[in-house]
Amino acid sequence: MPPTSATAIAAAHAQAADREGRLAPEVVAALTATGLARHFVPRQWGGTEGTFTALLHEVAAVGKACTSAAWVGMLWAAHGRFAALLPEEGQRELWGADPDVRIAAALMPPAGRAEPAPGGWQLTGSWGCVSGVGSAQWVLVAAPAGDGETRVFAVPGAAVDVLDTWDATGLRGTGSHTAVVRDAFVPHELSFPLAELMRGATAPRLPRCHTAPAQLAGGLMFCAPALGAARRALAVWSQWAASKAPGSGRPQYDSAAVRETLAVASAHIDAAGLLLERAAHRADTEPVTPALVTGNQRDAAVAAGLLADAVDRLFRTGGAHIRDASGELTRLWRDVRTVASHGVLRLEPVAAAYASTALAAADRASTASRSA
Repeated sequence: MPPTSATAIAAAHAQAADREGRLAPEVVAALTATGLARHFVPRQWGGTEGTFTALLHEVAAVGKACTSAAWVGMLWAAHGRFAALLPEEGQRELWGADPDVRIAAALMPPAGRAEPAPGGWQLTGSWGCVSGVGSAQWVLVAAPAGDGETRVFAVPGAAVDVLDTWDATGLRGTGSHTAVVRDAFVPHELSFPLAELMRGATAPRLPRCHTAPAQLAGGLMFCAPALGAARRALAVWSQWAASKAPGSGRPQYDSAAVRETLAVASAHIDAAGLLLERAAHRADTEPVTPALVTGNQRDAAVAAGLLADAVDRLFRTGGAHIRDASGELTRLWRDVRTVASHGVLRLEPVAAAYASTALAAADRASTASRSA
């Protein structure tokens, strides 16, 4: 299905998704048809082995229609990248018949327990905030494996019970409920060490999307839905700003405050887009170093802050009628704020990691200069 068709369907159901706490089956089908789930799936199974830059653009486009749909679609892609770390036999079980398999995941923090069993493990546990779990065909969960190693386990969706626990302020349509696994057997081929995901695959001749460590592109992917939502918020607000003010009949933008809001908010959204574009390009092409990883984390966290600030400004300056509790601008404001509050995008730990690498490099340069 062309992306424009999927965005139109997502937009038509966005308010219902927010109200009902789930994506409509029509939206799930349309998103699946766009190929988001296969974006990072290995080509040997019919996948795309796509780039982070292409995913940023695709997810932001869906985010303009429905932030929740963009969030779930982005995670399908991300989780396909993770599942590509399974042994080949496990990959065949997931994608042998169809590369467009929807995968949900709960990896951080690890939970539950996995006890060794002949041929694999017996897995039991409960994992919260599993976005899109209700429509997932497979679920990845991380759990201690009993030997001191934390592993990722792939479990068929049919073996997962879903507890209705999601009632967040924003991203309400993601259906990020609790997943429960009760004594399920997971064979060896459906598991891999969590550490491998964090550092990226190391086998030769793999595409970049499979060798990139999780933290290199995680932040920019999480931020992509908010970029689209902020762009849509600006468009909604601009329609109001161009309208006539009640009583005076003059345009709303005759107000200096409205003009300043437009200038600052639009610049912040543009700046966030540029930061994310650069981070995606680096994730696709540049040699992986600690400085590259923390630089991308910094850019994603700062971009999230810029987007949240921009939508805050729009929300505060907009007229009362576009701040209705059930209005589009209000929903977008809640969604962007919720994305920006995600742990991956929190500035404090990201700034600490960035300072550690950046200042260590500066110290080494200073030491080298003094000894020259």
